[in-house]
Amino acid sequence: MKTRLAPAACLPADLARATLVGRVWSEREGGPVPVVVRGDAVYDLSRLAPTASDLFEYDDPVAAIRGAGELPRVASLVDVLRAASEHDRDPPDAWLIAPCDLQAIKAAGVTFVASMLERVIEEQARGDAARAEAVRRSIVAVIGANLSRIRPGSPEAARLKQVLIAEGAWSQYLEVGIGPDAEIFTKAQPLSAVGTGADVGIHPKSEWNNPEPEIVLAVNSSGETVGATLGNDVNLRDFEGRSALLLLGKAKDNNASCAIGPFIRLFDEHFGIDDVRACELSMRVDGPDGFVLEGASSMAKISRDPLDLVAQAIGDYHQYPDGLVLFLGTMFAPTKDRHAAGQGFTHVVGDIVSVSTPRLGTLVNRVERCDRVAPWTFGAAALMRHLAHRGLLH
Repeated sequence: MKTRLAPAACLPADLARATLVGRVWSEREGGPVPVVVRGDAVYDLSRLAPTASDLFEYDDPVAAIRGAGELPRVASLVDVLRAASEHDRDPPDAWLIAPCDLQAIKAAGVTFVASMLERVIEEQARGDAARAEAVRRSIVAVIGANLSRIRPGSPEAARLKQVLIAEGAWSQYLEVGIGPDAEIFTKAQPLSAVGTGADVGIHPKSEWNNPEPEIVLAVNSSGETVGATLGNDVNLRDFEGRSALLLLGKAKDNNASCAIGPFIRLFDEHFGIDDVRACELSMRVDGPDGFVLEGASSMAKISRDPLDLVAQAIGDYHQYPDGLVLFLGTMFAPTKDRHAAGQGFTHVVGDIVSVSTPRLGTLVNRVERCDRVAPWTFGAAALMRHLAHRGLLH
């Protein structure tokens, strides 16, 4: 894990041009500190913005940071990244944590055709991995494997819906995949996400689960998208397949099942929403058993534009006073057999998951059972006490 968390391995390829902000846990300050990357170190933004949420409320966060002048140095990049893994931690002064804090953690689902078909398969298989391959063949025989030409909410999509209903092949996943309304759900609670280097959790009763590599947008309370980062929306395919409506919380929101990081790259003259639209994500799982899984997810193949998803998440009908971070969905749905023919992929404890794209870097996490990961104990009340102790509440 140490080599995976070196700056050269997990920061953007064009680091010198990137405006990167995040959060570290500071032992000296007794809690989280918002930081910006400058050169080979991270610097304290607390006097400019006590929280990441506050930072994104500036009319121009990048200009505010550039105009902040001299900032207190917190630690070197090498040290905060190395210490992000609790397994390699040698009581440091500070370590990197998830770059968001008070923002709602939302996710858009079924935004890529490949993963949409896998969700239909989960539903039809009732969460049973052993039935997945047979169901996959029968579903593709009816609806085909290429729905990418269908624009969600279009008259063509409505006509296809009627055909699939007549064939008995309609699904709630197809409804949100090609219908007018996107699936937007709460992935996790504010302050509960883990950062790069941390363990991610899978439910001990789950026998069919997978990582979901995604781009995550940072959005302020006005609905303006101010930056982007990487995320792993850890998913329990068996739980969601049994009941996507009633078991979605258990399938998605468990201890450490949401990883975000390593930093949020703010939009500036070097990086913006068009760069997000062009991102090519790669993902690799290295198992303790020697198993290797690789895959890719191209944002060019997303069925709904990222800003359309933001508009469906926040607006006149729903406000987020502290802003939100929004997972954009994934086209990556692993089907490579791991334990037995026809059963596809599932995690085992000790898997190392790496989610990468050159302009955002790499998010690295180790898989553990969610009842064995470090418990989440630092919530909103603790954050308020921390900020008050530091004299940052006004």
